Amino acid sequence: MSSLFPALVGGSVAERSALRFGERSLTYAQLAASAGALAARLDGAGRVAVWATPTLETAVGVVAALLAGVPAVPLNAKSGEGELEHILTDSAPSAVLAAPGDELPGPVRALRRIDVVAEPAGDGAVPALPPEPAGPADPALVVYTSGTTGPPKGAVIPRRAIASTLDALADAWQWTGDDVLVHGLPLFHVHGLVLGVLGPLRRGGSMRHLGRFSAQGVVRELNGGATMLFGVPTMYHRLAETLDADPEAAEALGRARLLVSGSAALPVHDHERITAATGRPVVERYGMTETLMNTSVRADGKPRPGTVGVPLPGVGLRLVEEDGSVIAGYDADGTPTGAHDGESVGEIQVRGPNLFTEYLNRPDATAAAYTEDGWFRTGDMAVLDTDGSVRIVGRKATDLIKSGGFKIGAGEIENALLEHPGVREAAVTGEPDEDLGERVVAWIVPTDPQSPPSADELADQVAHRLAPHKRPRVVHVLESLPRNDMGKILKRALKRD
Repeated sequence: MSSLFPALVGGSVAERSALRFGERSLTYAQLAASAGALAARLDGAGRVAVWATPTLETAVGVVAALLAGVPAVPLNAKSGEGELEHILTDSAPSAVLAAPGDELPGPVRALRRIDVVAEPAGDGAVPALPPEPAGPADPALVVYTSGTTGPPKGAVIPRRAIASTLDALADAWQWTGDDVLVHGLPLFHVHGLVLGVLGPLRRGGSMRHLGRFSAQGVVRELNGGATMLFGVPTMYHRLAETLDADPEAAEALGRARLLVSGSAALPVHDHERITAATGRPVVERYGMTETLMNTSVRADGKPRPGTVGVPLPGVGLRLVEEDGSVIAGYDADGTPTGAHDGESVGEIQVRGPNLFTEYLNRPDATAAAYTEDGWFRTGDMAVLDTDGSVRIVGRKATDLIKSGGFKIGAGEIENALLEHPGVREAAVTGEPDEDLGERVVAWIVPTDPQSPPSADELADQVAHRLAPHKRPRVVHVLESLPRNDMGKILKRALKRD
């Protein structure tokens, strides 16, 4: 049976650095010893929770669970007790894995605790690890969604989804064991955990975690030999803000082999600022908790700001009208279908080995997530551009605005607003309008709080760059936009005064 971590069990890179968090690190031999010893203790444990902090212990705990064939449930250490209680009741883990010094909140303390030892030990030889006792269809992780429309749901992610996504990304990004990845992402989520930790380990490469994101940390690691950077738009925005005044930062980013942004759309303005300052474009990809990765710009392709590339190998993708009719898409072998016209908006539906198995204990929600012919409904709206690229225009529930008979995606309006020098951040929503059905509403954070751009000025900006019917009819000025831990704007939290 194939391993999720062939480099870990094969011993070919025993002395290579596998994981580094600050000053603490483990080679592949040391990781195999630590995770292998813990895996032996987890035999027959059922599901285990992992107290997910940006530490070696979290990474070792998840790897140990996967080696033991035990599903891991990452817990966001910043979650409130009510949310933790829901997740633990729903997933019913037999134990929690945590660093020895971690103080756990009440709901988590009720579980049997297993302290994770993540210290260098041994003589440098890779210990003989037993075959991983789980098959491709067996669950690897239960990752809970953000719960914006109700209590968080546990997406059961099988081992085949992790393997297929990481191998597809290796193909798209030319990702090898020689790459050194740096990031500062949380480890309770697909981006930071699956791509950011398990990805390098599957390739036999190295991962350096910043602990907490900072532009200075990114520059230090890229100057110190890191070849890839993973981040979310908020992080890239902060990097973009530093580039003009910091030539060293621009040189460091330009030295990277690959800059990858995900978890939300990277504003075109920031994309262009980074490319202009560094000579290095940012690669965007598109995925979800339930699907892992669906599309990406390829490393050997030409990135286009505002697009997320083409489907990854093995992933079928289609755009669908509200009545279920198919507009256009791609077969799983990459063959384009339908009209790629850059205008027709439809919901993205996908299928392939990257998909989750089910929502834990929610057969109703699982059934509702799939079409009768087996496609997963993402809830994201997009168009297929004439060059074949997928361009996401927003979420069906919050970003598709039906105004005056037009379907309008919030994302393109947000990008147009961000091109205005007086706008630092922007979000667009729709609200009921007796005449239009819905009107476009802009929420902006101005560059200069004392002198924000006027509503008319911003309406003209959008009308000239896009089309008159897409201009905002109402503009709200805020001090900041509400965001979650991954930097996504929480549009449901935007309310009129």
